[in-house]
Amino acid sequence: MNIAVIGGGMSGVMSAWALALKGCHVDLFERGELLGATNPDSTKMLRRALLFLESGRLKLVSQVVHDRHWWMVKAPHLAKAVEITLPLYSIGARSKWMVKLSLYQWLAGNASLGKWRWSTRDEILRLYPDLRTDGLQGAFVFRDGQMDPHALGRWAGEKAAAAGVRLHTNTSVQAISANGELVIDGSTVRFDGVVNATGPWTRQLLHESGIPTQCQLEVVRRSHILIDSPCSGAFLFQIAAENRIGFVLPYEGKTLVGTSEVRQQLSDPVCCSLAEIEYLLHLYDYYFPGKSGAVGSVFSEIKSVVRHDSGVADSPQDYAIERSRNLVTVVGGNGMTSPALGLRVAQIVTSMNERTRIESREQHGIH
Repeated sequence: MNIAVIGGGMSGVMSAWALALKGCHVDLFERGELLGATNPDSTKMLRRALLFLESGRLKLVSQVVHDRHWWMVKAPHLAKAVEITLPLYSIGARSKWMVKLSLYQWLAGNASLGKWRWSTRDEILRLYPDLRTDGLQGAFVFRDGQMDPHALGRWAGEKAAAAGVRLHTNTSVQAISANGELVIDGSTVRFDGVVNATGPWTRQLLHESGIPTQCQLEVVRRSHILIDSPCSGAFLFQIAAENRIGFVLPYEGKTLVGTSEVRQQLSDPVCCSLAEIEYLLHLYDYYFPGKSGAVGSVFSEIKSVVRHDSGVADSPQDYAIERSRNLVTVVGGNGMTSPALGLRVAQIVTSMNERTRIESREQHGIH
């Protein structure tokens, strides 16, 4: 099968690699450079997996932690375990997080990074005297995964190329069709199948190509700030009023604080707003009062997020896949779960080819 994959983000690269390993001839088209929409200073942790537990999406959490294991085994120089401290400032929150972390560890199974432990208020303050003391009850300490999505994407791109994927960077695809055609520089190229993995631009490409879709997609901007002072450890903080988790991490001798989360349009500039900077500074100043440090840099990324309107809490993935004849469209997804996504795409594409052969044989009366 000759397959075209459009999009050089993690979803596209991992899909192309998985297809090549299944024996397909794969061409990947990216309008810029591979991983061009991923900031090289970004860092990915599994904080969102903990939030998924609250909504009961257990299959998704299980998939995330097993993909974490995949990355750490395949690319240990780019994905590693890190000890994380989760301070608690509410008396009632301890039992809740105890259950949540125990379930998180259980879902990981053999891919677990070890048991969590509880540290008392005095123990935590001896280690981190700059931490906010008012209301501090103690902290949970556990190990989780930290990865460099930009570097991992480049590594995966090299692996895909070694497996036979032909990479076409700085090549814009103007339109696609459900029968496997691409329009590139005004010329039409035909493939046996097409994978649309263009991230936030997925719906735009479908719309410009006149292809309907049922998937609901939101574009989210996530921003970070880098403070010019060292950080003594890796922290997660529960922002109870917003049902979100923020983080403070050491990064190249400085302190990385994230993330804000703002819905935006594709036409909006991808840049950290003043309000986002103030929000992240407030997060840092609240938990580390009196610790000085100027903002050295800021950066933002946009991500595509699937809107789940079905109300099904136990969704097994954070992405959706649609098929229209010879076109497979990926909506959502992220770097951490891209190994499973790539395998799923490859399964759909290869089974699509098998169904096409059967239909062709039936049309010609061959049994």
